[in-house]
Amino acid sequence: MKQVKIVLGLLCLMPLSMHSQINLGEKALGALQKGVAGFTFSNEDAAALSKASVEKMDKENPIAGPKDSYTLRLNKLFGKHKTESGLILNFKVYKVKEVNAFACADGSVRVFQGLLDVMDDNEVLAVIGHEIGHVVNQDTRDAIRAAYQKEALMDAVGSQVKGVSEISESSLGKIGNAMLDSRHSRKQESEADMFSYEFMKKHGYNVNAVESAFTILAGLSKGADSGFLSRIMSSHPDPADRAAMAKQRAEADGLYKPYVRQLKKATPVKKKK
Repeated sequence: MKQVKIVLGLLCLMPLSMHSQINLGEKALGALQKGVAGFTFSNEDAAALSKASVEKMDKENPIAGPKDSYTLRLNKLFGKHKTESGLILNFKVYKVKEVNAFACADGSVRVFQGLLDVMDDNEVLAVIGHEIGHVVNQDTRDAIRAAYQKEALMDAVGSQVKGVSEISESSLGKIGNAMLDSRHSRKQESEADMFSYEFMKKHGYNVNAVESAFTILAGLSKGADSGFLSRIMSSHPDPADRAAMAKQRAEADGLYKPYVRQLKKATPVKKKK
């Protein structure tokens, strides 16, 4: 079984399994929970664990090849965004019809075919800008830290080797899924929305696509239960309100103009004089 080692300072956990025959007792279990909750989890730890989890997800999902039209579109769209806000980004397309996208602490960005099918380039930029915002704001670090803590307490991922935790392939899969389905707070979502808007504005893209992207998600979410749509709908305010907030930002900047969807072309918008 492949083992991924991540240095976690002085943390030293006893292996714990739901099927273990060892009776730790309430005091011992409480101490273990306190130790897991209190360990130092650095950005480097988050990046390493994210990278390992994404590598596992890459093996389990069909990835568009280098000459695939989806890959060519994404490479053209993000060719100048190899780095963003200090992150070194790498992009891949999952040939999955789910409307989804995510970015991880190691800079991995994965875009699902379903998202590319329903949004134009400006809208895709807005959505990925939002996901990158979660990384820059360290929301994804906190999410994967929480997923790691849960696995450490429930699935025997802890190691008695001082300062090191060994994580199995099965636990990596669970951590990856937990990271993908993580629920962010209202404050975190609002800050990521703002990052997306500023990302579009900074790079000269049409900021009105942020409103359009949330309007599309609001419509698609009716009756949908995909991970990304559920995550969008579980946060506050809802997509329709977030679209309205994006419109207000554009109006305040003198950039608002009813959005005309493009086929596959990201376009700038000029500020009103």
